[in-house]
Parts: sequence; structure tokens; C-alpha cells
Amino acid sequence: MEFYFRLNLSYQDFLPYYQGIAENVEVREKGGKLLWINGRRLRPFLTADGIYGEFHLRLDRDGKFISLKQI
Repeated sequence: MEFYFRLNLSYQDFLPYYQGIAENVEVREKGGKLLWINGRRLRPFLTADGIYGEFHLRLDRDGKFISLKQI
């Protein structure tokens, strides 16, 4: 399964996920489905400004994580 979504999250807003206080970031993919992505999957994309941009998420048939890339 493949999903595309945009994320605009400031550094301050992402901090609870980075610290492990909060676990899943809620995003709406371009087809309208609501997704919950574990915050640790987004850590590589964090900058001093936050996380901004378009992303491509791949899951296997069982809904398990395969990859997440910024596009």
C-alpha cells in the first residue's frame, strides 16, 4: 500500500513525539484516509524549523511499515 501526504509541523509541535511523550502523528493522506504514523519514523526529517513537505509512505499488505521518504 502506498500513501502520499503533506506535513507541516513546527519543531515545537513535534517535540513531544521526539521525546517519546506522544507516540503517533495523525495525518490525512491525499486520498482522504486518516493515518497514524509513529513519531520515531519522522525523526530523520526533523530540522530546526520542524517537519515540512510532501511524503511517500509504503506499507505491506498487513499495514506494517516498509518505508517513508520525503519527496
